[in-house]
Amino acid sequence: MKIAIISDTHDNYPNLEKALAWMKENQIEQIIHCGDLCAPSMIKNILGLKFFGLIHMIFGNIEDRDKTPAAAKKFPQITHYGDQGEIEIPASPAGGDGKKIAFVHYPLEAKELAKLGDYDIVFYGHTHKPWEETIGRTRLANPGTSAGMFAKATFAVYDTKNNELELKILEKL
Repeated sequence: MKIAIISDTHDNYPNLEKALAWMKENQIEQIIHCGDLCAPSMIKNILGLKFFGLIHMIFGNIEDRDKTPAAAKKFPQITHYGDQGEIEIPASPAGGDGKKIAFVHYPLEAKELAKLGDYDIVFYGHTHKPWEETIGRTRLANPGTSAGMFAKATFAVYDTKNNELELKILEKL
Protein backbone atom coordinates (compact mmCIF):
# COMPACT_ATOMS: atom_id res chain seq x y z
CA MET A 1 0.00 0.00 0.00
CA LYS A 2 1.19 3.50 -0.79
CA ILE A 3 0.52 6.27 1.72
CA ALA A 4 1.25 9.96 1.12
CA ILE A 5 2.60 11.84 4.12
CA ILE A 6 2.02 15.59 4.07
CA SER A 7 2.45 18.33 6.63
CA ASP A 8 2.47 22.08 7.05
CA THR A 9 0.14 22.90 4.17
CA HIS A 10 -0.59 26.37 5.61
CA ASP A 11 -3.59 27.08 3.39
CA ASN A 12 -1.61 26.72 0.16
CA TYR A 13 -4.49 25.68 -2.12
CA PRO A 14 -2.47 25.37 -5.38
CA ASN A 15 0.21 23.15 -3.83
CA LEU A 16 -2.33 20.87 -2.17
CA GLU A 17 -4.30 20.55 -5.41
CA LYS A 18 -1.12 19.70 -7.35
CA ALA A 19 -0.07 17.11 -4.75
CA LEU A 20 -3.55 15.52 -4.72
CA ALA A 21 -3.60 15.31 -8.52
CA TRP A 22 -0.24 13.51 -8.45
CA MET A 23 -1.51 11.18 -5.70
CA LYS A 24 -4.57 10.27 -7.78
CA GLU A 25 -2.44 9.52 -10.85
CA ASN A 26 -0.07 7.38 -8.79
CA GLN A 27 -2.62 5.24 -6.93
CA ILE A 28 -1.96 6.63 -3.46
CA GLU A 29 -4.43 4.84 -1.20
CA GLN A 30 -4.23 6.88 2.01
CA ILE A 31 -2.95 10.22 3.29
CA ILE A 32 -1.48 11.05 6.67
CA HIS A 33 -1.46 14.80 7.38
CA CYS A 34 0.90 15.74 10.22
CA GLY A 35 -0.69 19.06 11.11
CA ASP A 36 -0.91 22.70 10.09
CA LEU A 37 -3.39 22.16 7.29
CA CYS A 38 -4.76 25.43 8.76
CA ALA A 39 -8.20 26.71 7.71
CA PRO A 40 -11.12 24.25 7.82
CA SER A 41 -11.95 25.41 4.28
CA MET A 42 -8.94 23.37 3.11
CA ILE A 43 -10.89 20.28 4.13
CA LYS A 44 -14.26 21.46 2.80
CA ASN A 45 -13.02 22.82 -0.53
CA ILE A 46 -10.12 20.56 -1.48
CA LEU A 47 -9.07 17.63 0.68
CA GLY A 48 -12.51 16.15 1.29
CA LEU A 49 -13.63 16.62 -2.32
CA LYS A 50 -10.53 15.54 -4.25
CA PHE A 51 -9.22 12.50 -2.38
CA PHE A 52 -11.44 9.53 -1.66
CA GLY A 53 -9.02 7.18 0.08
CA LEU A 54 -8.64 7.30 3.84
CA ILE A 55 -7.25 10.54 5.24
CA HIS A 56 -5.72 10.61 8.73
CA MET A 57 -5.22 14.05 10.31
CA ILE A 58 -3.90 15.58 13.50
CA PHE A 59 -3.60 19.12 14.85
CA GLY A 60 -0.61 21.30 14.18
CA ASN A 61 0.07 24.43 16.18
CA ILE A 62 -2.25 26.75 14.24
CA GLU A 63 -5.46 24.82 13.50
CA ASP A 64 -8.86 25.83 14.80
CA ARG A 65 -9.41 23.11 17.41
CA ASP A 66 -13.21 23.32 17.09
CA LYS A 67 -13.85 23.95 13.41
CA THR A 68 -11.20 21.66 11.90
CA PRO A 69 -12.50 18.38 13.43
CA ALA A 70 -16.07 19.47 12.69
CA ALA A 71 -15.18 20.01 9.01
CA ALA A 72 -13.44 16.62 8.89
CA LYS A 73 -16.52 14.83 10.28
CA LYS A 74 -18.50 15.84 7.18
CA PHE A 75 -16.38 13.48 5.05
CA PRO A 76 -16.55 9.74 5.77
CA GLN A 77 -13.00 9.13 4.50
CA ILE A 78 -11.42 11.62 6.97
CA THR A 79 -10.53 10.85 10.58
CA HIS A 80 -9.17 13.60 12.83
CA TYR A 81 -7.27 12.09 15.78
CA GLY A 82 -6.56 15.22 17.83
CA ASP A 83 -2.92 15.77 18.78
CA GLN A 84 -1.63 12.28 17.95
CA GLY A 85 -2.69 9.54 15.57
CA GLU A 86 -1.94 5.88 15.16
CA ILE A 87 -2.89 3.41 12.46
CA GLU A 88 -2.09 -0.20 11.69
CA ILE A 89 -1.73 -1.49 8.17
CA PRO A 90 -2.38 -5.24 8.17
CA ALA A 91 -0.06 -7.66 6.44
CA SER A 92 -1.10 -8.28 2.85
CA PRO A 93 -1.37 -11.66 1.11
CA ALA A 94 0.47 -9.99 -1.79
CA GLY A 95 3.50 -9.47 0.44
CA GLY A 96 4.85 -6.97 2.91
CA ASP A 97 4.61 -7.03 6.64
CA GLY A 98 1.94 -5.20 8.58
CA LYS A 99 2.99 -1.76 9.79
CA LYS A 100 2.22 0.17 12.95
CA ILE A 101 2.41 3.91 12.25
CA ALA A 102 2.17 6.91 14.59
CA PHE A 103 2.02 10.58 13.64
CA VAL A 104 2.27 13.86 15.55
CA HIS A 105 3.13 17.44 14.69
CA TYR A 106 6.11 18.14 16.91
CA PRO A 107 9.57 16.58 16.50
CA LEU A 108 10.25 16.06 20.22
CA GLU A 109 6.98 14.16 20.67
CA ALA A 110 7.81 12.10 17.59
CA LYS A 111 11.22 11.19 19.00
CA GLU A 112 9.63 10.10 22.27
CA LEU A 113 7.20 7.87 20.39
CA ALA A 114 10.06 6.40 18.35
CA LYS A 115 12.03 5.66 21.54
CA LEU A 116 9.15 3.50 22.78
CA GLY A 117 9.87 1.00 20.02
CA ASP A 118 6.16 0.31 19.57
CA TYR A 119 5.97 1.62 16.00
CA ASP A 120 7.57 0.73 12.69
CA ILE A 121 7.58 4.38 11.65
CA VAL A 122 6.65 7.72 13.22
CA PHE A 123 5.89 10.78 11.11
CA TYR A 124 5.94 14.42 12.21
CA GLY A 125 5.96 17.94 10.80
CA HIS A 126 6.42 21.47 12.22
CA THR A 127 10.05 22.11 11.16
CA HIS A 128 9.25 22.36 7.41
CA LYS A 129 12.42 20.36 6.73
CA PRO A 130 12.42 16.84 5.32
CA TRP A 131 14.25 14.50 7.65
CA GLU A 132 14.70 10.81 8.29
CA GLU A 133 16.53 8.91 11.00
CA THR A 134 16.24 5.66 12.91
CA ILE A 135 15.81 5.47 16.66
CA GLY A 136 16.14 1.92 17.92
CA ARG A 137 14.00 -0.14 15.55
CA THR A 138 11.73 2.76 14.59
CA ARG A 139 12.08 5.02 11.57
CA LEU A 140 11.36 8.68 12.23
CA ALA A 141 10.50 10.92 9.27
CA ASN A 142 9.35 14.43 8.42
CA PRO A 143 7.90 14.97 4.91
CA GLY A 144 8.76 18.69 4.94
CA THR A 145 6.27 21.42 4.06
CA SER A 146 3.70 21.04 1.33
CA ALA A 147 3.22 24.83 1.48
CA GLY A 148 6.78 25.51 0.44
CA MET A 149 7.36 27.87 3.38
CA PHE A 150 11.07 28.33 4.27
CA ALA A 151 11.94 25.36 2.05
CA LYS A 152 10.86 23.73 -1.21
CA ALA A 153 7.36 22.24 -1.20
CA THR A 154 7.60 18.52 -0.47
CA PHE A 155 5.69 15.50 0.72
CA ALA A 156 6.64 11.85 1.12
CA VAL A 157 5.30 8.53 -0.12
CA TYR A 158 5.59 5.49 2.11
CA ASP A 159 5.24 2.08 0.46
CA THR A 160 4.25 -0.33 3.24
CA LYS A 161 4.86 -3.38 1.06
CA ASN A 162 8.58 -2.78 0.57
CA ASN A 163 9.11 -0.36 3.50
CA GLU A 164 10.41 2.38 1.19
CA LEU A 165 10.00 6.07 1.91
CA GLU A 166 10.47 8.53 -0.96
CA LEU A 167 10.54 12.32 -0.81
CA LYS A 168 8.64 14.15 -3.55
CA ILE A 169 9.57 17.71 -4.52
CA LEU A 170 6.39 19.36 -5.74
CA GLU A 171 7.98 21.56 -8.42
CA LYS A 172 9.44 18.45 -10.09
CA LEU A 173 6.10 16.64 -10.39
